[in-house]
This record gives sequence, C-alpha cells and structure tokens, in this order.
Amino acid sequence: QVRLVESGGGSVQAGGSLRLTCSSSGNAHRICSTGWFRQAPGKEREGVASIRPLSGQTFYGDTVKGRFTISHDSATNTVYLEMNNVKSEDTGIYYCARTGDDYCLLSGVGVPSQFPNWGHGTQVTVSS
Repeated sequence: QVRLVESGGGSVQAGGSLRLTCSSSGNAHRICSTGWFRQAPGKEREGVASIRPLSGQTFYGDTVKGRFTISHDSATNTVYLEMNNVKSEDTGIYYCARTGDDYCLLSGVGVPSQFPNWGHGTQVTVSS
C-alpha cells in the first residue's frame, strides 16, 4: 500500500512562486508514474503534470506548461511541483497521485481514473 502526503500549499500573490512536495511511504513493487492534479471549486479534477521517476520524463498540462516544473528525488522518493509565475486560475486543491500496475508508466498527465493512489491534497490560493 502506497501512502502519499502533500505539503507546501498556501497563499501566494499572482506572479509569485510556490513549491509543493509529495512524500511517499509504503512498499511498491514497481516504480510508477506520479502526477499532480488540481481541483478548483465547482470544476473537475485537472491533470497538471506527471513524471516517470526512473527516466525523468515529464509531461505537463497546457495551462501550466512553461510555468510549472515537476521533479523527483530518487534518494527519498519525493516528488516536487515547482510553481512559478502563478495566476489566479491556479487556485485549487492540489493532489499528488501515483499510478498502479494497470497504467504504471503514463505518456501524458493522465486522468484521475488511472491513479489508484492519492494524497489528501493541499490548498493553493493565488491572489491578484
């Protein structure tokens, strides 16, 4: 069972930066893709970025491409989301998620149904 815990959320002004952290624990027999999703009030959960930890290959949603960076620390199995030049539309709850055997290595940010493992989320609020 994989346990994911997000941290680093908070309030930031538009144009500023924030770094989110996804810490993981538990045993997994495969190193699968990890992604970040976000959900704004009244909207569907949206894929933000994903990474294949072993290769380092990354994928981004169109709305964050060029502003956000996802990375992985193999020593601690921690995934980060560096958010730069944030905008008010980046406001939402950010979730860390990991795929399982069915969709272990994604080619894209993926959709929520492909991720069986989720954290509880961390709130990001961008003020203009």
